[in-house]
Amino acid sequence: MITEAAGPPLPAGIAELRVWSVALRTRFRGIDVRDGVLVRGPAGWGEFSPFWDYDVAESRRWWAAAVEAAVDGWPAPVRGSVPVNVTVPAVDAGRAHGIVAASGCRTAKVKVAEPGQSPADDLARVEAVRDALGPAGAIRVDANAAWDVDTAVARIVDLDRRVGLEYVEQPCATLEELAALRRRVDVPIAADEVLRRSADPLRVDLREACDVVVLKVQPLGGVRAALRVAEAHDLPCVVSSALESSVGIAAGVALAAALPELPFACGLATVALFTGDVSSTPLLPVDGELPVLRPEPDRLAAVAADAGTATRWRTRLDAVRA
Repeated sequence: MITEAAGPPLPAGIAELRVWSVALRTRFRGIDVRDGVLVRGPAGWGEFSPFWDYDVAESRRWWAAAVEAAVDGWPAPVRGSVPVNVTVPAVDAGRAHGIVAASGCRTAKVKVAEPGQSPADDLARVEAVRDALGPAGAIRVDANAAWDVDTAVARIVDLDRRVGLEYVEQPCATLEELAALRRRVDVPIAADEVLRRSADPLRVDLREACDVVVLKVQPLGGVRAALRVAEAHDLPCVVSSALESSVGIAAGVALAAALPELPFACGLATVALFTGDVSSTPLLPVDGELPVLRPEPDRLAAVAADAGTATRWRTRLDAVRA
């Protein structure tokens, strides 16, 4: 537990800060362990868990999301559950098939372009996912900005021809590259990093660069901030996670539940990638959907971070709040 903070006073009502740490079942986004801080306030628990490659300025939006969850709560939902996709890490084809088959989801998001892997590895994984889903399931792939435009064209055309793609998430790094790619392929393009890592997500010009906007609550500054981003860009949106515990995922569910329209299954079933969770009732999909609720983090002692990790998070939080 973080019992006190050296930085400015905490927002009114914040009563508790707890650092958690959980191992992942498979290496994901270059990490094997996920950790963060949970904060408790009058509205419930919030999560502050920016990845370590986010700087202080970027991490302030993640803190704003945690404060909103703990102090203000979220807008009223317009739906009682949200459809979700199963997320398939950069695993071998056999494991990919098993993950999808066990998920109960009819949409799969598949990681591709993993460093050290080949296009053949990606193809085998995606074909296994198609086999597990059957012909009616939807497949989207996420390249995490790894491709240049020519490579993206070749990979996307080939994958779409073989299995059919719903969309491709952040295939290239920049807005200019995404716009150039979009002119050369028919598969819809979804923008993620170019939005959530921008200095002002409201002012990013996405008109030529994408067909779908990926919304992530913490990187965008909270549920209300993400709703403003969705309104500003006026494009179809998909809500996705930032690999949070069930406390953080609940914020993503709240965003998806508050959007006027929800045309895509959401990337919010990622607690399944963890070996454990902060809650004994984790947010895991049933028949491809997540309920709109806030799990109680009643396993904080079981997932408490070691002293070194707790100190690292306290130092980071003090810098973000300064």
